Amino acid sequence: MPLETLKARIDALPTPSVRLQRAVAIAVVVTQALIAVTGSVVRVTGSGLGCSTWPQCQPGSLVPVSHPEFAALNQWIEFGNRLLTGVVGIAAFAAFALAYLARPRRRHYVRLAFAMPAGVVVQAVLGGITVRLDLLWWTVAVHFMASAVMVWLSVLLVDAVDPEPKRASRVPAALPGLLTGSVVVLVGLLIAGTMVTGAGPHAGDPETPRLDLPVETLAHVHAAFLFVYLGMVLAAGVLLRTGAADRPLWRRYWVLVAVVVAQGALGFVQFWTGVPELLVSLHVLGATTVIAATSALWCGTRDRSPAEAPQRVSA
Repeated sequence: MPLETLKARIDALPTPSVRLQRAVAIAVVVTQALIAVTGSVVRVTGSGLGCSTWPQCQPGSLVPVSHPEFAALNQWIEFGNRLLTGVVGIAAFAAFALAYLARPRRRHYVRLAFAMPAGVVVQAVLGGITVRLDLLWWTVAVHFMASAVMVWLSVLLVDAVDPEPKRASRVPAALPGLLTGSVVVLVGLLIAGTMVTGAGPHAGDPETPRLDLPVETLAHVHAAFLFVYLGMVLAAGVLLRTGAADRPLWRRYWVLVAVVVAQGALGFVQFWTGVPELLVSLHVLGATTVIAATSALWCGTRDRSPAEAPQRVSA
């Protein structure tokens, strides 16, 4: 079929509803967070090498098979995480298709939507590299950070679904800069967290070498980043009080404060109780929630007024 004919048929398809687009975009956020959480389940159960190769599970078999060196449960946990990647990919490709079919076609929205399936491909490749390198701590860290980026971008995608330009609350001029700085600190917080994990007891496989640094020292560095980040979030609240923030923006702010405080408390409990497996996975879930809440507040303070609305591209 000639490319022009295919393009004409695609352009003739009906425009999907905003409600459907938003639902799929939210599904992308949920699945991106979920894949990070299930990855932590793989790690704490020692199932990281349950499937010894990639993209196959065992040499010669795409699915788990009876094997004297790999327990069936560990194989299925790792294989289940890989299957979930397919669900993440379906949601990501659906989001891109809906964004492309939306009329008028908006460049910013389409680009964010395209980043979803592209990111899934990158994550799959990173997952393969992680397995091929026998779960070296830094490969696991890079894999998680890729998921963190995707959670952030998927929240931006949800915000971009609405075709109507919007004007953000009037906020102090210093607030965007403060939020940008807080995002930089958040990145440091997440990286420090991956280093704590890299030196900690949950390697994903008993034979995996660990980061040769004191866990307690790394945990203190991680906590220091948390205190700085929380301080910047509270400072953002002070600035918001001097502006004219509307109720939706305040709601986003207090959600962020709540999840940051809860995540910090969970981290301390996790440290004091010897890093139990369940709390590790809950901590990863909390990390993705903090990322999503930060991204939502970021979106709420960005102006998308008619004069600055995203450019539209022709079909």
